[in-house]
Formats: sequence, structure tokens, C-alpha cells
Amino acid sequence: MPEVVDAKGLECPRPVIMARKALEENDRIEVLVDNNNAVENLKRLAGKLGCKVSVNEKSDGTFTLLISRSSHERKDALKTEDHGSSDRDHKRRGDDKLVIVISGNRMGRGNDELGYILIRSFIHTLLELDKLPHTVIFYNTGVKLTVKDSDVIDDLKKLEDAGTGILICGTCADYFEIKDKIGAGSISNMYDITEEMASASRLVYP
Repeated sequence: MPEVVDAKGLECPRPVIMARKALEENDRIEVLVDNNNAVENLKRLAGKLGCKVSVNEKSDGTFTLLISRSSHERKDALKTEDHGSSDRDHKRRGDDKLVIVISGNRMGRGNDELGYILIRSFIHTLLELDKLPHTVIFYNTGVKLTVKDSDVIDDLKKLEDAGTGILICGTCADYFEIKDKIGAGSISNMYDITEEMASASRLVYP
């Protein structure tokens, strides 16, 4: 019988944290959740760890996810899950892991119009750095910069193509109802965002 993880009623990132801990000790787990955001976060976790996942939606609006893999896959994935993209681009290699954290669609406080001009200029200028950022994280109103019709979407796509990771807070995208409008980057969760920030050698908040 798979290990049962009851994460119903819990907000991001608790279901992911609980599932990941269970996968450290078990090759098959069954996770119970009650919202689509948790389902998507758990599916991403499963993919990241090389697991197979199946989702069963029940009539009461809850979901059961069966996540499984072989024991050797579990050990290998847990050792390497944060290192698979370290060599994606020569401008990102080395120990100097630069992570940019963008929490708003304006830069600085004061005039909003000026703030929007500044954040557009900042993102465009990232492409000119000798070493591109390892990751750019968007949360709160910053996620609005990642939609398809954003004035900076072309720059974000160029960063992504060059190997920079673009992480978007899923809770924030849900709050602003833009999840289906994202034009660059990957919807993520607070566990992955916190982990990425904690592993940075330099954090920049424009």
C-alpha cells in the first residue's frame, strides 16, 4: 500500500513539502488535495524527481495523486534535482549564482509611470550582462510582467532561451487570474522559489 499524505485544506507550499518528504522514504505515495493549484504543483514535483503520476478527481472536488518510481530513481533524483540545469549556458556557470527577485511591475516607489519605465529598462539590461542571471523570480504584481502582451515579454523569452530560469509564483498568478495568459517562464510554487533563493550566492531585488 502506498504511503498516504493528506494535504487537503493546506496552502502552497505545504502539499509539496509533505509529498517530497514522503518520497524520501517511500517509492509510492498517495497525496490527497482539494485544489487545482496543489495538483499542478505536485505534478511538477513528480516530473522534477522523475516520478510517474496519476490524478483521480473525485465527485466531492478532491483529488488523489498516486506518485511512484523505483528506489534507485528516488535516490538519484533526490541527489541531483537542483543541479540538472547548472550547465545550460556558459554565461551562467560557476559558483556565482545570481538570482533576481521581482516583486512588482514597477521599480522603486513614487511615480508609477516612471517605475514601469524603469522595470522595463532593468529587464532589458539583464540581457547585456557578461553573466546572465541563473534565475529570475516573479511574485506579487511582478507576475503581470510575464503575460503574453507584456512590454517585456520578448526580453523574458530571450533570457529563457539563453538559459535563465524564469519562475512565476503560482499563487500570485491565480490571484490575478492570469495563469492562462503567461507568455514566458514556468508556474512554480513557494517551496521551489524559497529553495532557489536560499541557494543563491547573490540575490538582487530591483
